[in-house]
Amino acid sequence: MWIFTPFGFFSIVHKTYDAPEQLTIRARVRGDLENLVSHLPSASAIREDINADYRFRITAEKDDVAYLMARLVVDLDYDNFKNQVAKEQGYDRAACYGEVWSTLYELQSTEAA
Repeated sequence: MWIFTPFGFFSIVHKTYDAPEQLTIRARVRGDLENLVSHLPSASAIREDINADYRFRITAEKDDVAYLMARLVVDLDYDNFKNQVAKEQGYDRAACYGEVWSTLYELQSTEAA
């Protein structure tokens, strides 16, 4: 599952080697995981693998991740996601997310929509 938040982008998966109650959370930017770890009491230390698709990763308890996702929704108070990203992470990151937005926007104009 890909999650875009105002403080980072994450890929959340359950790896075959994860305990049943754990998830692996991956990021391309260490700072994104550093932001996330402060919200996850069960987060492991950040591991780095320069050869991996996602260079940085942690594990955390599913319940903690679910609670955090719910809090993000409950606490949501901005009216434009990309503007909030620019405010929290800067315009370069907002522009990157804007490219993702643009690519996904193209889905609306296809016959499959």
